[in-house]
Amino acid sequence: MRYLLLLLLLFPLVATAQDKSAKRTCRVVFLNPPANAPKKLYLFDGTTSQEVELPKMNFSDVYVVANGDVTLRLLTAPVTKVEQVPAGAPAGKVAAGIEDFYLIASSDPKNQVVPVQLQVIDASVQKFRKGQMMWYNLTTSAVGGQLGSQKLALKAQSRAVTDAPASGREPYDVSISYSLPNDKRLYPICQTKWEHDPDTRTVVFLYGGANGATPELIGFKDFRAPVEKSQ
Repeated sequence: MRYLLLLLLLFPLVATAQDKSAKRTCRVVFLNPPANAPKKLYLFDGTTSQEVELPKMNFSDVYVVANGDVTLRLLTAPVTKVEQVPAGAPAGKVAAGIEDFYLIASSDPKNQVVPVQLQVIDASVQKFRKGQMMWYNLTTSAVGGQLGSQKLALKAQSRAVTDAPASGREPYDVSISYSLPNDKRLYPICQTKWEHDPDTRTVVFLYGGANGATPELIGFKDFRAPVEKSQ
């Protein structure tokens, strides 16, 4: 639950102009779920309900939801009217100008309706382009390093978007370290190679690291097949 509270502070949503005829899309992921976390739920956008997956190792399929200012809710059963939504159901607001977004779920055992909390992250193409990486440092440690041609510098509990680390579809060197508060030494998180895909966006979360432990990271790739234009 605390992860989503940090996300809310790190990435406030800003609306932009949206083509009303365009379909609004989203993808879902369950960040660091417990063993008994639900695998599927129903996403209600104020008009319709649809069953959605809550994967933990990758983004879900792309779902289409209603345009405009909407409040999304995750439920255990489908509904057709707002009046049918149980009080206390996990909810996330989407501003009218957001054309594409990620719906991040996190465990909330205190919620007796559905033990999940939601956060909406704007992923509209104007803000997050192909080849870029979106980073969320949910730890109390500063994190930095080298991502191919790009430098990474994240303060504790901050977010950033880095440009493409390489020019083409190729491997690149990754070296990421962290430093503890009041400690200038650098401690390694990982030193490896990753594969760059110029047609894919990547979201990376850094979490954990309590009591001086090494932070963990998990990344989710978002590839969208090109939409064929009608003749």
